[in-house]
Amino acid sequence: MLHDQSAGEPRPVNRRLVLAVMLAGAFVAILNETLLNVALPRIMHDFHVTANTVQWLTTVYMLTNGVLIPVTAFLVQKISTRVLFITGMGLFALGSLVAGIAPEFVIMVIARVVQASGAAIVLPLLMNVILAVYPAEQRGAAMGLVGLVITFAPAIGPTLSGWLVDHYNWHLLFFIVLPIAIADMGFAYAALPNVLTLTNPRIDMVSIVLSTVGFGGLLYGFSDAGTVGWHSAVVLGALAVSVAALALFLWRQLHLSVPMLEFRVFRVRPFTLSTVITVLVFMSMFSAMLLLPLYLQNDRGFSPFSSGLLVMPGAIAMGIMSPIAGRIFDRAGGRWLGVAGSVLLVAALLRFTAVSDSTSYLSLMIAFVFMMLGMSLIMMPVMTAGLNRLPPHLYPHGTAVSNTLQQVAGAVGTALLVTVMTEGAKSFMAAHDRGPSLNPVALVNQASVHGMNRAFLMAAGFAIMSLVLCFFVQSKPRSEAHGIAAADGKAVTD
Repeated sequence: MLHDQSAGEPRPVNRRLVLAVMLAGAFVAILNETLLNVALPRIMHDFHVTANTVQWLTTVYMLTNGVLIPVTAFLVQKISTRVLFITGMGLFALGSLVAGIAPEFVIMVIARVVQASGAAIVLPLLMNVILAVYPAEQRGAAMGLVGLVITFAPAIGPTLSGWLVDHYNWHLLFFIVLPIAIADMGFAYAALPNVLTLTNPRIDMVSIVLSTVGFGGLLYGFSDAGTVGWHSAVVLGALAVSVAALALFLWRQLHLSVPMLEFRVFRVRPFTLSTVITVLVFMSMFSAMLLLPLYLQNDRGFSPFSSGLLVMPGAIAMGIMSPIAGRIFDRAGGRWLGVAGSVLLVAALLRFTAVSDSTSYLSLMIAFVFMMLGMSLIMMPVMTAGLNRLPPHLYPHGTAVSNTLQQVAGAVGTALLVTVMTEGAKSFMAAHDRGPSLNPVALVNQASVHGMNRAFLMAAGFAIMSLVLCFFVQSKPRSEAHGIAAADGKAVTD
């Protein structure tokens, strides 16, 4: 039986209670990531800032996550489970409070950094705890609930945000999550045990600095490319510096006796395969999350609430299917779940490649439902299949690498899709602006839709690649861990 690792007599751990407490924290942390998207125009008006400036509220949140998530591999081995979780939720709650009462824009940006600092701790910690308290043959069901949180929370964010902004004001977005975060801290203090084994690794400040510059610069460069273009000196400079820093970071990790982030996890082929699939799926998912609201509001004239409401049935379908998919994974493994999910994802994205200025709201909603059902079958089953093959001492590194690359995939995918959309619209304008057949407004709308169709086509390409790779995912889970051989450093790759 699993026991609490804190000092004194060991006591049994209530796994369901642990999971419930940590899922509540992960839910509000991830919900907050997309909650502001619909409210940005109102915030621009209240603080008198431009669109480029207000985007920092979302960009800085993602940047902070990308910088801090790699450090969690060190933190979970250094700080007890309860203290680390309460610290993460405390930072998130403090940031929410300050953001809700922020008198000026700069204060709000700082508050978002504090919020993201807490959120960056919570999700990797949750995944490490699941790997510690659940045996491999039962992790699918638990990870299915994590998958529900990862995709359900961002999906309902725009709907909830749109309704609140339409009827009240954007300050309420922060005051809604604040009491949930505070209550969860109380539950964690009373009921969350210390279940992770602490190895007390030595802190390596050089690694932290290189990781911060490398991952932070990479995320910033790709994020800014979607706004100012790939030829911007700032974008090229950020990407060049980040690549150099990441190369030094990788070299240092491979030569440290106890690395901050163990990149040898990629010697375990099933983990590498699942990570590549997850990255491709994240890049596909971001297409709909980014492009659909733009299409509905800018090209079709729907309200923010109507735009957000379109994703609600898909979120509900995701919420129902994720735990079911997890239980199926525990019985049958991740291969056919991943294949089926990828087929649904490809079908939905191919439908989005044919949207026009008269596509029905209902058909878009149905396509989004198929997309979310596909996501529920791919994300956590495939990720769990890879993590299960790591030896236990690499769990913190595997979860940190996986979560970091998801952040990078979001930034890269967004930048690529925005670029394809913009270039597609420009090419359409160049081909049609000399004829008398279209008035200027209709021409701009059709060009925008054409650009989105091309961006969705690229996203479908990512999904097709994930479909092919899912055929190589392990078909049945194994309870034993396979990974790096301790004696000679050679990986087990069967």
